[in-house]
Amino acid sequence: MTYFNDTISRSWLITQVKKHRTKLLFANIIAVIATLISVPIPLLMPLMVDEVLLNQPAQGVEAMNHLLPINWHTATGYIMLTLLMVVLMRIASQLLNILQNRQFTLVSKTITYEMRRKMIEKLGRISIRQYETRGSGGINAHLITDIETIDQFIGSTLSKFLISLLTVIGTAIVLLWLEWRLGLFILLVNPIVIYFSRMLGSQVKHLKKRENQAFERFQNRLVETLEGIYQLRAANKEREFLNRLIADADAVRENADKYAWQSEAAGRLSFLLFLLGFELFRAVAMLMVVFSDLTIGQIFAVFGYLWFMLSPVQELLGIQFSWYAAKAALKRINGLLELEEEFRPVSKVNPFTEPREVEIKIEHLNFSYDGENQVLHDLSLTIPAGKKVALVGASGGGKSTLIQLLMGVYRAQSGAIRFNGQHCDDIGFEVIRDQIAVVLQQPILFNDTLRHNLTLGGQFNDDALWQALDIAQLQDVIAKLDLGLESQIGRNGIRLSGGQRQRLAIARMVLSNPKFVILDEATSALDTATEAALHRALSQFLQGRTTLIVAHRLSAVKQADLIYVLEDGHVSQSGTHNELLEQEGLYQTLYGNVQSH
Repeated sequence: MTYFNDTISRSWLITQVKKHRTKLLFANIIAVIATLISVPIPLLMPLMVDEVLLNQPAQGVEAMNHLLPINWHTATGYIMLTLLMVVLMRIASQLLNILQNRQFTLVSKTITYEMRRKMIEKLGRISIRQYETRGSGGINAHLITDIETIDQFIGSTLSKFLISLLTVIGTAIVLLWLEWRLGLFILLVNPIVIYFSRMLGSQVKHLKKRENQAFERFQNRLVETLEGIYQLRAANKEREFLNRLIADADAVRENADKYAWQSEAAGRLSFLLFLLGFELFRAVAMLMVVFSDLTIGQIFAVFGYLWFMLSPVQELLGIQFSWYAAKAALKRINGLLELEEEFRPVSKVNPFTEPREVEIKIEHLNFSYDGENQVLHDLSLTIPAGKKVALVGASGGGKSTLIQLLMGVYRAQSGAIRFNGQHCDDIGFEVIRDQIAVVLQQPILFNDTLRHNLTLGGQFNDDALWQALDIAQLQDVIAKLDLGLESQIGRNGIRLSGGQRQRLAIARMVLSNPKFVILDEATSALDTATEAALHRALSQFLQGRTTLIVAHRLSAVKQADLIYVLEDGHVSQSGTHNELLEQEGLYQTLYGNVQSH
């Protein structure tokens, strides 16, 4: 197994951002323009107090006189023009904000798409060992919930951050221009508020991690329960598992509630600090009217800017909580991206290009799942080219493990597997898997049509499909369905019987036209008559194809040209059916008293 540094690092994010530098530059320019338009708005109406209502005309009235006809040079005309300007500026500012947010959304959706693509590609490389220890619900959470959290942070929070920051800075500049002492007060108070807000936020960020963990456990339990709902209902254990699911849902509620109210409380306290500063600022501003040359109109403007700052400051204070959530999500995503990967050697040779049949040699193979308990002990055997070979033995003898090693699902601690004399590491398992078809006792079927489950996305004409179904003794069954090949088979093929599911998997194997066939209890759910008909139909297809049969039924085992008996991870006997019946050992114990016809 191998590891790759495939995480979403800061450098990776910077690289992704650089790909969209044009959009981001455009968005930043829009943000600056929107700020330049919106920041003067609170100044316009209050200044009318001094220049119009208190009859102290200055630059504002002088400018409007150039825009208004002479008969509109009245208080009503000035106020109406100012109102029109304010309305137009607010509309322009909001439209620009929408356009700026659109640019950030495009960037965020593209970056999160790249994250999802990176994670999906990783799923194809993760070792089976990791899949066995991690629930699919947790992986679902990474691909959906965690990515959405990051998407929201990039697309919504960061776009608002830029506008809010520029608005606060612009407001501070205007206040410095109006009265430098008030502007300086704002510049000093805001950093203090932000500092204490970060301190409050740091106290609750760990709660988001607990909420995510509880949600992952819930998703794992939900997926497991839904996948096994048929068996649970049949065993009358449905209520017990649903109660466990409810308990996990309650844990999600409890942890989500803690994070929600405590983060909300922290946000409210942070805003309370700002409001206290706001009230202090307002008191100081009124004193400035008394003890300085600050006018009534200017004090209205100052108060207008204070309210103008409320929303941007709230946005800035709330960003830290979005950041904590995004940071926790990114850590969980990187936890998936750091998982152990399947060993995938580069293909150096391809022995399957030759028309000859495939011979498999297994040499001194040793394997353990946990590194301690050996499952295969110095296992050596040969599967002759074009022959049928059966593996028999008691449960736990290593038959299924050997199949997994042949497929490259696991890697042996020592020994070698050779196909036509070439080591599997030199061939590469992606090449090997193209030539192998495995039919399992419990075949994997998808909630889709019969056609899709046969082809798995491959391109086959209907004649080839019906021919494969005919060999698998399933043609008559499918032909009777109203929708035929377009019939839906349900989750895991639930609308088919166990035997029909196995025959569908055999038809899929026939379509793949493999050079090496593995049948792992592939006909265990069939009745005797159907199995006999299937073996007759398959015999011609399997002629000249190297075939490995794992079975307990004597009817399947007797077809083999050579039989290996596995006990405790090594070959204890080998030979034909008749030869093994003559030997004392496990085979005679298993089949000696079985009457065959």
